[in-house]
Amino acid sequence: MKARTVRLADVCEINPSTDFDFAPDDACSFVPMEAVDDVDARIARPAARRFSEVAKGYTQFAERDVIVAKITPCMENGKCAIARNLRNGVGFGSTEFHVLRASKHVLPEWLFYFLRLPETRQQAARNMTGSAGQKRVPAGFLESLEVPLPPVSEQRRIAGQLEQADRLRRTRRYALELSNTFLPAAFLQLFGDPATNPVGFPMETVSTMFSKQRAGTKCGPFGSALKNHEYVPQGIPVWTMENVGQNEFREKGCLYITPAKFQELEAYHARNGDILISRAGTVGRMAIVETRHPRSIIHTNIIRLSLDSSRCLPVYFTVLMTFFAARVGRLKSGQEDAYTFMNTGRLAELRIPLPPLPLQQQFATLVARHERLRAVQRESLRQAEHLFQSLLHRAFTSDL
Repeated sequence: MKARTVRLADVCEINPSTDFDFAPDDACSFVPMEAVDDVDARIARPAARRFSEVAKGYTQFAERDVIVAKITPCMENGKCAIARNLRNGVGFGSTEFHVLRASKHVLPEWLFYFLRLPETRQQAARNMTGSAGQKRVPAGFLESLEVPLPPVSEQRRIAGQLEQADRLRRTRRYALELSNTFLPAAFLQLFGDPATNPVGFPMETVSTMFSKQRAGTKCGPFGSALKNHEYVPQGIPVWTMENVGQNEFREKGCLYITPAKFQELEAYHARNGDILISRAGTVGRMAIVETRHPRSIIHTNIIRLSLDSSRCLPVYFTVLMTFFAARVGRLKSGQEDAYTFMNTGRLAELRIPLPPLPLQQQFATLVARHERLRAVQRESLRQAEHLFQSLLHRAFTSDL
């Protein structure tokens, strides 16, 4: 049987006023916008404040109220949470929150998951008011927004299923994040701190490790060599910053050029085993090319580094520079707090510890095993995300 729908204003208070009987020095929870985790949808980093410090000028809420961002892009990103474990049951937060207080007809958890539904957020985005960059969801939209309303017992059952699925994906995400600590730990175990080089490996200049068949460092073609109108829907890949993760090469999201254009720009060819380094955006991010495409080139904002793998394995270099770059040398030009870019001259002259090749190969074997595990973890997370989104969609868009 299809659940009846009601307006949110009929089953909860929107931005209710609350009278708190507090002394000025009583403690309460303070929740700025950045304290709400938009991935886990919870209050992750609340602060404690005295009542007198926050009683005026902030949004008020109480234990088990639902808070949701009203301003772009926080609302679209999913900043929403149920207020739990508040100090003395009281919270104050950013004025950019709307507050929903459930009545006896609806559970806070039901409201919370309804607001997390992508369709709900999309509908809210379409109804924002204000100027670009300062658009907000008006309270009137929430008041008139229709929500399916099964009996409270059914809300509790479905919300319980959603919480289990939500917990599963959080666990999967945490496991993947935890695995990020393996590579730097394994590196230190095998090679020691590159800043102090306790094992006494010879210090070598990167330029002495360049591949003899190729230019060691090559910046991508300038914009005049490859104009926007020359990209095509399919063809020869052009690797951009989108393809360079932190020590992770991603094939998806590249641009394409024609075979004829590739012949013009063949000097920028990127082969498997080459290291790609971002020289704009997240400067210094790097990954090793691993692609099924026999031909590809680098974009303007990418540096290609070609090393002689009989001396220095790319995987050793990328892990060293991904996790310990600050300990071996500065590669960026410009002020620390201003725009910076990767300097290829500094890269070529950088001196790094160079362990024996068998030890590098031992490390490469560990990295390969680690990447296989991470592939399994990423797939587990993908499945958990799909399960949660499927249950969420079915809870509010299907017959209950």
